Amino acid sequence: MKKTYLMTPGPTPVPPDVSLAMAAPIIHHRSTEYSEIFEEVRKDLKYLFQTENDVLIFTSSGTGAMEGAVTNMLSRGDKAIIIRGGKFGERWGEICESYGVNIIPIDVPWGKAVKPEEVASCLEADREIKAVFMQASETSTGVMYPTREIADIVKKYENTLMIVDAITGLGVFNLPADTWNLDVVVAGSQKALMLPPGLSFASISEKAWKFAETSNLPKYYFDFKKERESQKKNQNAYTPAVSLIIGLYSVLKTIKKEGLKNLFNRHINLAEATRAAICDMGLELFSVDSPTPSLTAVKIPSDVDGARVVKILREKYGIRVAGGQGDLKGKIIRIAHMGFIDEFDIISTIFALGKTLSEVGFKLDTNKGISKFMEVYND
Repeated sequence: MKKTYLMTPGPTPVPPDVSLAMAAPIIHHRSTEYSEIFEEVRKDLKYLFQTENDVLIFTSSGTGAMEGAVTNMLSRGDKAIIIRGGKFGERWGEICESYGVNIIPIDVPWGKAVKPEEVASCLEADREIKAVFMQASETSTGVMYPTREIADIVKKYENTLMIVDAITGLGVFNLPADTWNLDVVVAGSQKALMLPPGLSFASISEKAWKFAETSNLPKYYFDFKKERESQKKNQNAYTPAVSLIIGLYSVLKTIKKEGLKNLFNRHINLAEATRAAICDMGLELFSVDSPTPSLTAVKIPSDVDGARVVKILREKYGIRVAGGQGDLKGKIIRIAHMGFIDEFDIISTIFALGKTLSEVGFKLDTNKGISKFMEVYND
């Protein structure tokens, strides 16, 4: 018998009680019963996003909300800064270019965080820039960006929006949309929200809604204004993923019970203990300067095939981690510690990783890593 552990940075494990809630008989999405649930979900999402503004819900992956953030806020020919330090920073640029938005890239070495002064210099040099697009947590590299510092710069520019991909940030570390003046924050269901893929979210500030009034890019399904009017009535403009909304209702109640401070501290504790364990067992971290609490990116020794490590972990030990993307393919693995992941899941992953690397010829002290994890986590 072999247990399986889902340790990828999305999808993440779904709690059993949430799975059971989603397995209940389906209800109609135009019923009073659904509207009452949806109303509670909308309120609780404001709590999670730390905003008084609307948080829209779409049936899509997080990329759908990313695309909507572009098409609803900008117009053809607008200029936008794109912080590109990983696969998902590149995605912002690809979406913008698809709709005729002129991008001004700030290219950051993968594994490093962008410097706020680079953004400040770009904005000062060109007052026509309409938006800054960035990740709060770059999932492909394990880096956390200085969201607050950059938002403090952007807020000085009345005609520029701060648009943040928080898909692996929301529910992991502090990202108060209103306090930090984050104009659009997008997220997805399959990360710290502990649900299957299929829901995306976008919080929109009053400043951003003014941009939506003048946007001329094509939009239909991801029409923020249309969706806002429907969701004010506790309905979706189009057929929603009803079962996922039911699951979201359950998850958000659990998050409110735990409290945001405890939620963030739990993720930070797991992250710090994981990173300490990895280093103590003789491996290197890929992201050292500004690692995200969402996941740990681990360098695979240069003489070891990273794809083989991922395969052995999955097939022999039932541990599912993510490999590298783009130029990092075969060079790193990514271990998640967000959502419904606890210290026992991490210990099992560390043990299996040590066994796997030993099998492929790289000797390391697995016991030392586990001991270090327990020491740091318990402290």
